[in-house]
Order: sequence, then structure tokens, then C-alpha cells
Amino acid sequence: MDQLRTLFEAIGLTNVETFIASGNVVFDSKSKNVQALERKIEKHLEAELGYPVVTFVRSVAEVHEIAGYMPFTNVNLESESIYIGFLNIDLTRQTIERLESCSTDVDVFHLRGRELFWLCRTRMSDSKFFGPLLEKTLGTRTTLRNSNTVKRIAAKYP
Repeated sequence: MDQLRTLFEAIGLTNVETFIASGNVVFDSKSKNVQALERKIEKHLEAELGYPVVTFVRSVAEVHEIAGYMPFTNVNLESESIYIGFLNIDLTRQTIERLESCSTDVDVFHLRGRELFWLCRTRMSDSKFFGPLLEKTLGTRTTLRNSNTVKRIAAKYP
């Protein structure tokens, strides 16, 4: 994680911190253009690491909003999990309908803006949507975080 922090600092980002060992990086930037910032980070990481790294940038305010949003009711967090998928784009109505039509008793999907909320009533690795099928259905890349992780990030950065 120290190397990751150094890579972000090398492109002029400040107050860089990594949050748990899952690729979450918190930083300050003067850039107001999220897409340009994502491209800049991706280009730098690929040049330094030798492979493409898709990035998903959210402001602290957005993380707080995402952490506080709960599209599902009657969730038993001892046997069920909520994952949040971060996207780089707003999905088309057609893509949203396609994904929501895939909801079952085991996997329930809800899209809001550039976030996918996934109620998984089994182990994620046992879901048929774990891995490539989810991104194929979305038609774009995503990175998933357990909702507890997103809440912990929001709590650490008020």
C-alpha cells in the first residue's frame, strides 16, 4: 500500500492515504473533472505497473451519500451481504432494465447513478454473477466493495 500511495503522490495528489488493503485510496486533488482525473490516474498506474488499472473516483460527500443509501429492507447481515459496485458511467435505461431483470431470490440488484447495489443472499463466490458475468451484463467495468467497507471509509473521513 506504500507503493500505491507513492504512485498517487507522484502525479501531484496530496494528503494521500490508503484505506485497508483493497485498493481504496483517499487523496486531495485540485482537479474538478472526475473523468480526467480517473484517466490521469489510470494512465500513470499502467505506465508504472505495466498493466491497466481501472479507477473509480468519488468525493468524500459522494461516499457519505452512498454509505447512507439503503435500497433494501429486511436484510439479515449475518447471512446476506450488500455490495456496492462503483461505475465510471451512468448506465442506459436499457442496461438498468437488463440488470434488474436478472434479480432473483439470491441476487437482487438496484442501480442508482454510478453505483450498483447488490444484495447477495449467498457467498459472493457462489453467486452466478460473481466475476465476468456481472461486468458483461453491465457492459462496463466495476469494482465491488462490501457496504461495511464503504461505511467505514465514510466514518473515517467526515
